[in-house]
Amino acid sequence: MSQSAEQPGQQSEATDRPTIFLVYGATGDLSRRLVSPAFFELARLGRLPQQWRLIGSGRGEKSHEEFRDFLREALEEFGPQPSDGPWDEFSANLLFAGGGFTADDPGQLLDVLGEARADLGDDVQLVHYLAIPPGAFLDTTKAFAAHGLVEGSRVVYEKPYGTSLETFEELDAEVQRVFDEEQVFRIDHFLAFEAQQDVIHARFANPWLAGIWNAEHVAQVQVDIAETLDVAQRASFYDATGAFLDMIVTHLFQMAATVAMEPPADLGPGALQAARDAALQDFRELDPAEVVLGQFEGYTDIDGVPDDSTTDTLAACRVWVDNDRWRGVPFLLRSGKKMAADEQRVTLVLKAPADGPYAGQDVAPSTISFSLLEGGAFDVAVTVRRPGVAGGLAQGTATLPLDSFEGTSPALPYVHLIEHVLTGDRSLFTGVEGLRAAWTCIERFSQDRPEVQPYAPGTWGPESVDELAAPGQWFLR
Repeated sequence: MSQSAEQPGQQSEATDRPTIFLVYGATGDLSRRLVSPAFFELARLGRLPQQWRLIGSGRGEKSHEEFRDFLREALEEFGPQPSDGPWDEFSANLLFAGGGFTADDPGQLLDVLGEARADLGDDVQLVHYLAIPPGAFLDTTKAFAAHGLVEGSRVVYEKPYGTSLETFEELDAEVQRVFDEEQVFRIDHFLAFEAQQDVIHARFANPWLAGIWNAEHVAQVQVDIAETLDVAQRASFYDATGAFLDMIVTHLFQMAATVAMEPPADLGPGALQAARDAALQDFRELDPAEVVLGQFEGYTDIDGVPDDSTTDTLAACRVWVDNDRWRGVPFLLRSGKKMAADEQRVTLVLKAPADGPYAGQDVAPSTISFSLLEGGAFDVAVTVRRPGVAGGLAQGTATLPLDSFEGTSPALPYVHLIEHVLTGDRSLFTGVEGLRAAWTCIERFSQDRPEVQPYAPGTWGPESVDELAAPGQWFLR
C-alpha cells in the first residue's frame, strides 16, 4: 500500500493539482452509501486536493443547493456526520449537472464543468467516476470521447467490468480506444479492505509465514463471504445476476489471486497489480462439476422475484492454480445470502503432520485466517498439549485485532480507492489481463451451469457444498 494511504492526516501528492471529480449516477444508491461518504471522509482527513470541485451528474434536475442537501441527508444516514465537519467548506465545492450525459446530449455537464474550470484555472485534472449501472459504461465511455473529456483525465469504472468474456472484450476495446491504460482504474472494492491488504503485508514481512505459503505446507485455501441478509433491497438487480456473477468471478477470484500471487519485485502499484494478474492467468478453466449453486428457500416469495426464478443466491466452487507454488492445492470459494453467519474470511488450512509421532493421527489442522470484517483480525490456530494430568491435545487460537494499534484509524475501502486514484496508485485496482483471465476461466461453466439446489436459511448451504472441501472441511461451518 502506498505511504499516503497508510498515514492519515498527511497531504497526498495529488494536493498540488486542482481536481474536478465528475460523479456519474451521483444521486444513485452506490453514491449515497459509499462514494459520497468516502469523499467527505477524505475531506475530514485533509486528503483531498487543496483546490477541488465535485460535480454530480444525473438524469434529473437539481440545483446545486438541492444536491448539497441531498448529500447532507446521505451523510446523516450513512456517516460520517456533517456535524463532525468540515461540512460548510466541503459543501461549497459541490455542484450538480442534470439532464443526463450521452454522446448525443451532454445535458448540463459541459456548462457546469466550464464554470468549475473557470474557478480553478487551466491546469485541472478531471476524474470521471462511473457510479452507474454497468450496462451504461460503454455509452458513457463513447460520450467522453464525443465531448473532449479524455485528455488529462482519469476514469474509474465500478464493477462488474463486463458480465461475460464477450461483454468484457466489447467494453474494454472501447475503453482502450478512448483512454490510455494508465488513465483507467477498474474497481473491486474488496481489494481495498484493510485486512485484505494485510494478507499481502503479513505474508511478505514475516519470513516464517512466507516460508509456508505454498503447496508443501498448505492443504487448502478458503475464501468465504457469508451474509445473513436476503436480497429484498435489490431483488431486481440480484435476480438478473446471482451470487456467482456478483461475487465469485469478481471479488472472490481477485481475493484468491491475492493469496496465490508470486512475490512481486516490490510493493509498488504496478508490481502488485501485475502479480495478481499473473496469478489469475494460472487459474485452470473452471469445471462445472466443481461448482455448487444454491437458492435459499423462500427466495421466490420476495417482491420482484419471479416465481420460477432459478437464480443462485449461493455459489461455491473449487479452483485450481496451475503453477509450481500451488499445484494440487484446492482454492475453495463460497459466497451466499441467508447463511448461518455474517463472516468474511481468507483462510489457509495447513497440512497434517506427515512424519514424526503424530503422523497419521487425528490432529486438527492448523490454520492461518484473516477476518475481513470491520477493522480485520489475524488468527492463528495451533494444536498444543492440553494442560493437566490427563494431558492430550487441544487446539487454541491466537487473535490479533488489526485495528488495535495505537494511533490508527481503519479506513473504509472507498476512502482508500478514491485517494489511490488521486495519487495514480493502481495497486488496489484490477488489471485488464487479470479480468480477461477471470472471464476466460468461467467460459465452460457459463455454457454448462449446474442445477440450482435449495438450502434452508440460516445454514451454510446445500450439503453438496461440504463435498467440495472433502477430505477436509470448511473453516466456517
